[in-house]
Parts: sequence; structure tokens; C-alpha cells
Amino acid sequence: MRRRQFLQMTAAAAATGMFGGAFARDLARPTPAAGPSNPATFGADRRFASLPVGRIAYIERGRGPAALFLHGAPLNGLQWRGALDRLAAHRRCIVPDFMGLGYSEVPAGRSLAAADQAGMLAELLDALHEPRVDIVASDIGTAVAQLFLRRFPDRVRSLLLTNGDVEPDSPAAKVKPAIAMARAGTLADTTAAWLTDKALARSTFGAAVYHDPNVLTDEVIEYYVTPLVASPLRREQYHAFHLAMEPNPLVGIEAELRKSSVPVRIVWGASDDIFGPKDAHYLDGVFPGSRGIGFVPKGKLFFPEEYPDMIAAEARHLWGIA
Repeated sequence: MRRRQFLQMTAAAAATGMFGGAFARDLARPTPAAGPSNPATFGADRRFASLPVGRIAYIERGRGPAALFLHGAPLNGLQWRGALDRLAAHRRCIVPDFMGLGYSEVPAGRSLAAADQAGMLAELLDALHEPRVDIVASDIGTAVAQLFLRRFPDRVRSLLLTNGDVEPDSPAAKVKPAIAMARAGTLADTTAAWLTDKALARSTFGAAVYHDPNVLTDEVIEYYVTPLVASPLRREQYHAFHLAMEPNPLVGIEAELRKSSVPVRIVWGASDDIFGPKDAHYLDGVFPGSRGIGFVPKGKLFFPEEYPDMIAAEARHLWGIA
């Protein structure tokens, strides 16, 4: 039953869509690199910012105007490694790990609610002396991006939003079994099993949220899962992160989003039955500055990790880069 419940949760993250043929050209990084990022090279670049909320792990690459990349759950900043390889030529790319996920370290009892994650991001940007950012977001990161915009509207230049929470659909119905497992204290154990049975990780979680589950190599699984279950405190925080998804963190946000003039591009999965096309159309109708929807046909929830060319092309177009 636990596996079935977790599969339902991760399927909630699934989403696909249709990407137009435009903007297909990829651009090189500004400095020579040995090859595409992998967990080892990505992790070697990890830094920590000592903030009032704790030690926040982040990756930084490139120069120029800042772009902030917000990952999904239960992932961390590694989700954006391919996008960084392609976009560091154009932006100072900043990729934090949320509190309670990834390699960020916060004390026991720290609130991990989406609104507090938005506050943490503001602290991080202050520490990095970045007043404004372009935001690229996925899954729960899409919810945090909306909350950040509501709280700090003058700090957002643009939003590139992929499958994730919207006010009428947060938490999504198929995420609720995972929240129930967190409440029962079993979610961390189920996730930890992926470290010893990586085929299980690919056949359940991977199949639900990736078009090709083989993107979850053994090294990627270890990078994602290890920090979540590294200690009793981290397991407790992993559960707390999910419990903070209820009640709906986006209640009442629509009226504020309708006042925003920020340019927004929505890139969404067409086949997702959790955060489906209706959620993309909802965002398109709410944001006055929407630049429309691009659907990715074979993408599921975490398609940005599989199709970084698409994300990079969409971002460059939104940012006005040829």
C-alpha cells in the first residue's frame, strides 16, 4: 500500500505538453566546461549562505541579471543542472535548495511552509546583493514563486512557470496520499528504500514524473535522496515539509496575481492528470502579463530536468535573448 500511495503522490507531479519548434537553438556556456553537469560536478559547486533561517545551500553560475530557479519536491537544485549549462551565458543563475529538502540546513522547529520559503529566498537574494530576479519554477516551486511575487512584487522581472500548484488545486488530490504518509511518519522510510533499490525508484517515482525514468541514474537518486534521510532531524523535516502543504498555501492569492504586470510564460504538461492543462489555463487567465502556454507532449512533472533545451529556449525568449 505504501508504494501505491507514493506512486499516486508522484503521479500528481506528472505533466506533459507541446513545445513549439521555435527557440530550438542552444547557446554555449560562457566559460569552457568538461561536459554537461552531473551530480558530482554540480555538488562540487555547492555553497552555503548563513541566513537568519539557517544555512541555505545553493549553486551559482554565470554573470549578468539574476535568475532564480525553484525546484520541486522531493528534489533539490540538481533538477536545473541542464538549464544552468545552457543559461549561464545570459544570467547569474542562482539555484537554492528549499528548507527541508536538499542540502539546506535549518534548525528543528523552523517553519517549512511555502510562504516561509518565499521569505527565505528574499533573505538569500539580499545576502547575494540581488534586488530583482527572473524566476523559473517547478512543482511546489511554482507555488513559492507566486507567493514570492505577492510579497515582493518589485523584486520579480519575469516568471517562467511549469507544472505545479495553483490556488484552485493546492495541494493536488494525488499529492494527499504522500501527505498522509508524512503524517503517519512513513514517507521517509519509503523514500529511503530508493537508496538500496534504485530500480524501485525508477519504476515507481521515476515512471510517474519522468517520460524516461532512466534520467534517474543511480548517482542522481543518491544526490536527491541522501540528504532527505540523513538524520532523524532531516527525516522529521522531510515529513514537516509535506505537512506544510495543508492547508492550501495559495488561498486568496488570485486577486493579487490579477494585479501583476510581470511577464509570465507558462510551460506545461498536456497529459498530466495532477497538475493538468486546466491549471495552466487557469494561470494564463489570471496573469495579465501572460505570454501564453507552451505544452510539452511527452513531459511529466519534472520534464525540465529531461528537456533542458526547451526550458532554456523558453527562458531566452521570455528574457528577450535571441
